[in-house]
Amino acid sequence: MAKKKNATKRILTVLVILIVVAVLLVIGLRASGVVGGKERATEVELAEVEIRTVTQLVTASGNIQPEVEVRISPDVSGEIVELPIAEGDQVRRGQLLARIKPDFYQAQLDQAEASVMQSKANEAQRRADLLNSQLELDRQRALFTSGAISESAFQSAETRFETMKASYEASQYSVNIAEARLKEAREQLSKTVIYAPMDGTISVLAIELGERVVGTTQMTGTEMMRVAKLNQMEMEVNVNENDVVNVAVGDTAAIEIDAYPTRVFKGVVTEIANSARVSGMGSQEQITNFPVKIRILDPHNVSFDGTGADDVVMNNELPVASTRMPNFRPGMSGTVDIFTHTVAGATAIPIQAVTVRDYMQLDEEHGGIADSLRTPGEEDLRRVVFVVDAENRARLVEVETGISDDSHYVILSGVSVGDKVITGPYRAVSRTLEPGTLVEERKEQQPVRLTSN
Repeated sequence: MAKKKNATKRILTVLVILIVVAVLLVIGLRASGVVGGKERATEVELAEVEIRTVTQLVTASGNIQPEVEVRISPDVSGEIVELPIAEGDQVRRGQLLARIKPDFYQAQLDQAEASVMQSKANEAQRRADLLNSQLELDRQRALFTSGAISESAFQSAETRFETMKASYEASQYSVNIAEARLKEAREQLSKTVIYAPMDGTISVLAIELGERVVGTTQMTGTEMMRVAKLNQMEMEVNVNENDVVNVAVGDTAAIEIDAYPTRVFKGVVTEIANSARVSGMGSQEQITNFPVKIRILDPHNVSFDGTGADDVVMNNELPVASTRMPNFRPGMSGTVDIFTHTVAGATAIPIQAVTVRDYMQLDEEHGGIADSLRTPGEEDLRRVVFVVDAENRARLVEVETGISDDSHYVILSGVSVGDKVITGPYRAVSRTLEPGTLVEERKEQQPVRLTSN
């Protein structure tokens, strides 16, 4: 009797478990829309295809530097005995910048002058010897003609004359050599005084009074200072190799300097490097950039004579506060947006609406999409968007894109103005959304307002 009761309990337990599983399965199928009820729509974000102006940008960062900056190194070595300038001073062309101790080079000059005098004295002596030998030769020729002396005696006089002549010519060459050395000694002495090569500002001063410097005749020499035109500044940025092909000389740019976060300055591309700068060569972090120079067009820095835009009218004379002229310093960092190309009146859609799908995979799943000439299993990646049709279903459309800015692509073909394209969620657009899926626009959640009693 007990055995029958236990068997009945087990049967009832199994039946209850089966019923619970069946109920849960039905609930799950209903929730997914497979069994009963209407198809459940996927919530998406939509945007309308519109007409707008799209400007392609290339963004890069870099540092400010003068357009013209001259590095000054001495031609001769020695001790700095005079240094009348300081870093930041403004100088004129031809102004004294530094003086190197001239004692050694003055001694060389004196020695060269003495050598010239000695060479000229030697030349005069050789010239007198030549004249004597000439007279002797004339006398010997007359005697030889009258038969008073032998031919050998005449030939000896002739040989002495040729010897004196050659000696005199050698003394002339010695004078030329001595004069050349004198000229070199004077030039070396003159190089102990260093003058400004142009009007500008001492942007870098790397020496002190009393310091010894090495001339450029000995390897690279000591860089003493730099003279720069600080009223002509530029930004040098590193543009990636994939973007530099879109940049051209003359393109306009918007420059943001970290030191002036609330201001945007105008610029123009003046130079694009032909050779790349490669960092991390041979590693996974290898980066190839091309230096691009952008001239800053807005007035900046005080001019040479100390007057600038701020000095024309005093601030207390104005009804409102004036914007002071920016003071850029070499090395300041910033970011540049280069406007490479602009399309006005373009058909445009948000960037997040464009994705890439494999048409071969879609052909296997949905049929009739991929090119029949493709080899089975081969990837056929194309740029596509999902357009919402009249039945609120996602329709896959291949598009041809043009340039883009930070937010929109120019669409050359595939969609028309007024079409609604799906822009989000990102996972749905890029992966999970399938052609023919029922969709509905996601409603924006209203912010919860807290009320106080």
